[in-house]
Formats: sequence, C-alpha cells, structure tokens
Amino acid sequence: MTDALRPGQTIGILGGGQLGRMLAVAASRLGLHCHVYDPAEGGPAAEVAARATCAAWDDEAALRAFAEAVDVVTYEFENVPAESLDLIEAIVPIRPNRRALAVSQDRLDEKDFLRDLGLATAPYATVDDAASLDAALERIGTPAILKTRRFGYDGKGQARIMAASDAAAALAEMNGAPAILEGFVEFSHEVSVIGARGTGGAVACFDPGENRHEGGILRETTVPARLSAAQRTDAVLLAAKILTELDYVGVLGVELFVTASGLVVNEIAPRVHNSGHWTQDGCLIDQFEQHIRAVAGWPLGDGARHSDVVMENLIGDDVDRIPEIAGTQAAIHLYGKAEARAGRKMGHVNRLTGPAR
Repeated sequence: MTDALRPGQTIGILGGGQLGRMLAVAASRLGLHCHVYDPAEGGPAAEVAARATCAAWDDEAALRAFAEAVDVVTYEFENVPAESLDLIEAIVPIRPNRRALAVSQDRLDEKDFLRDLGLATAPYATVDDAASLDAALERIGTPAILKTRRFGYDGKGQARIMAASDAAAALAEMNGAPAILEGFVEFSHEVSVIGARGTGGAVACFDPGENRHEGGILRETTVPARLSAAQRTDAVLLAAKILTELDYVGVLGVELFVTASGLVVNEIAPRVHNSGHWTQDGCLIDQFEQHIRAVAGWPLGDGARHSDVVMENLIGDDVDRIPEIAGTQAAIHLYGKAEARAGRKMGHVNRLTGPAR
C-alpha cells in the first residue's frame, strides 16, 4: 500500500448527510478518522465523525483550515461549488477527481459523456427557452420529461410533458434554470450497478440491484436483479468502462433501464449510492468500506454477495414503524435525523432473503 493512508490519518468528507455518516462509520472500522465539512449544523455525519466543521461553501478561511487538517478529501454529494473545490485541491488531493464531479453535476454534460463512450441513453436535447423547448419536442416527441441540468435529485427539478400543451407549464417549473429534455424510454425495470476503482486502476463491482421508485424516490432495491447472465455481465462491464474513462477513484453508482434492445444508462452518481445500501448486510465488504479503501489508497475488497437482500428505504413517517420492524429479522440503519418530513429519507432496513443465488 505505497502512499496509502495509515490508520490514524484523516479523510475529509464534503457534505454531512447520511452517506457521509455511513462513510465515517466504515472509516472508523479501519482505524481512519473522518472530518466532515457541511454548511448545515448537526447533520447525520457530524454525530459520528471525529471532527466536524460547520461553515459556508464560500468561507475561504474555513475551507483552508479543513483542507490543511486532512490527508485526502472525498464527497458525499455532487453539488459542491467549483470555487470551493479549487481552494481545497490546491492543498490536498480530491478523490474521485474533479472531472467525474463536473460530468455528473450537469445532466447535459453527463449525457454527452455517455454518448461519446458509445453507451445508450434516452434521446435528449438542451433547453434554454420556449423556442428551444419547442424544437426539442419537435425532434424527440412526447411523452418526455424536462429536467434542470443541475441540482435535481429524488424527483426534484423535473416536469413531465405528456402533450405539447404541457410545455409552457413545464418550462415555468424550471424557474429560468438551464434544462434538458429527455424522451421516455420503454423499459421493463430499472437496475443499478455499484462499482469501485482503486488508485492503481483495479475495478470491482457489486451485483446489480433492481430498483423500485415511488414519487421519484427510491423505495426498494432487490438483489439479485431480474437479469440474464449476459445482461448482468454487460451491466458490470458498462460500469467498469465509465470508471476507467473517468480515471475514477472511489465508488460510483450507475442507474440503468432494462429494455428489449439492451441496457440504457439513466444516470451516474460519483459517490456511494442509495441503491447500494443492501451491501451493508449482503456482503463482507460493503460500498462504504469499498469507497474508503479506494480513496485511502488501500486495495479494494472483494464485493462478492453472500446473501440475497431486499433493502427498503424508510421515508418520512415510515420511521414510526421502527418498534414493529425491530421485532422482525431485519437490519436497521437509522440516520439520526431529528425531524421526519414527507419525502425525507430517515433510514433503511435490509432483509436477508436467503443465500446468494
């Protein structure tokens, strides 16, 4: 492990949500410390990290002190301002790299990147105003979905266009933000691959999971996914191609539509991913430890699955079911959020459904 972090050294995490929390817990098992930077006070990650800085993304003094206090920096979400990253990167390495972040921050750049790799995506076109939306609809047709190019997640920043008459209202929902129109894809189900790449270029992928959404929010991931052996191989190779092209270090999530003509990439996420939470109880090395290993310069672990798993997100007042769930054979992972709100992820549970098939 030449140039690898040693136990006792520190990983900086940008963002203090539940993903940062689970990364910090994984790091602690390996004897590594985590220092979280987040503008929001008292987030889930700060509760378990060795150190936490609560400061704005444009607080140069706080950013500099944070960067000087850690040995490598990673992030738990994509929307860190470029100016903040510029300051940090001048002091300490950032993993995954800035290109991966830039590609995933903008849906148009992401689609162009995937297309240039020869991967299938939904038909798409950039939209800046009513005229460009009309032109995009003329080419792509309806139904379609209009999305902000940046900052959307869990169904936010999106508007469906079922007929041309919906266009004006959909454009108004974008609030003037640059947007992208995507055509609907006929698919049987959605799957995702969680892949990792180390500093030396080694790649390891977890088995694809099958996802079920409600209201644009992931409700459940089931492993194994309904895929043929050939489709499973294609999904893993596709993820590996993306990781390698980006010269990526860390864990990345790739969401895919399963169609009659093959796999279509929906989107990529340059971080540990909600659809990979099943790995915490279905694998010896989960996605969080895998990410820590990668950014710390350690060898990747074996991501082989020992059990079939169903992961269920606890959203909003689902968390009130915890006493009931605790009486069942389920592994409970709560995020320490004080207030349950509609659409807010409060935790998840993993249920093992048998030995790996």
